Amino acid sequence: MKKLFLFAVVAVFAINSTNAQGQLNASISGGIPTGDLADFTTFAIAVDLGYLFELSEDFSLGPVLGFNTSFLDSDFDGDNISFLPIAASGRLNVSDDFTLGADIGYGVGISDGNDGGVYYSPSVLYGLTESLDLILAYRAFRENNSTLGQITLGLVIVISAAMEE
Repeated sequence: MKKLFLFAVVAVFAINSTNAQGQLNASISGGIPTGDLADFTTFAIAVDLGYLFELSEDFSLGPVLGFNTSFLDSDFDGDNISFLPIAASGRLNVSDDFTLGADIGYGVGISDGNDGGVYYSPSVLYGLTESLDLILAYRAFRENNSTLGQITLGLVIVISAAMEE
């Protein structure tokens, strides 16, 4: 099922890339844990790299790849809880300054004892400049019957726009 989902995502983006312009973007965020594992972790860091195809003036869609780690509380033994999110990302411009976003995919578990799980992340972005956005997001990794959630705040740089300036 995971392989089929990833193949479908890649196929959709390959087809769309021939007809749409896009933008490369990178982000870094810090956050606080929520959900089932909040008692075991203290802080989270997330970095993402994505490419959004402009399907219309107000809507973009594309793949995103990231790294997300939640630092284990010092009272507990073990590794930090880390994921490699692979997702489809959508963005809807609701005004000149605000954008609503959502990512959905799979978080590959890359720490010991972490099998991975469904990844989803709704977000709100505020445009600071032409190539820099502030992003507020809820990130969640759902594995079996537990959820590792995070409320994150960070910056997104639109690399292709920064290179054109």
